[in-house]
Amino acid sequence: MKWLLVLLGVGILSVATYMVITARGGSSLVLSAPEAHRLVRAGELTLIDIRTPEEWRHTGVADGAGLVNMVHPGGTEGFVRDILAQVDGNPDAPIGLICRTGNRTTHIQRVLTAHGFSRIYNVAEGMVGSSAGPGWLNRGLPVRSYE
Repeated sequence: MKWLLVLLGVGILSVATYMVITARGGSSLVLSAPEAHRLVRAGELTLIDIRTPEEWRHTGVADGAGLVNMVHPGGTEGFVRDILAQVDGNPDAPIGLICRTGNRTTHIQRVLTAHGFSRIYNVAEGMVGSSAGPGWLNRGLPVRSYE
């Protein structure tokens, strides 16, 4: 019984440590497209598409997503300022990032964490799919057109 309690204590400590690390913006915060869609619909996540306008026109935009082109005319500071505006100035608000296949969002997740954001989630399968999953479009999740 004593060993069971020790193992249980170690397990709880490990889970608590993981939660602290990820709550501080660790790059392991990943959502599937369906999870992101559910959280956006519930009002629990701000989804931001960081692709270019050409890409938005080509595939449409995930329903409920805000648009902030990562190729920002104001550079990194302008990009970060626009992301912050999407969450009413709250760097602790949960933000989901989506791009084409999850590569750019992985990079931007680290950039935003370095700028003080604490809950940046990566929709790693992106709009068209990757090794993380089939993607927003292939899952048949709703999109809106971009004009």
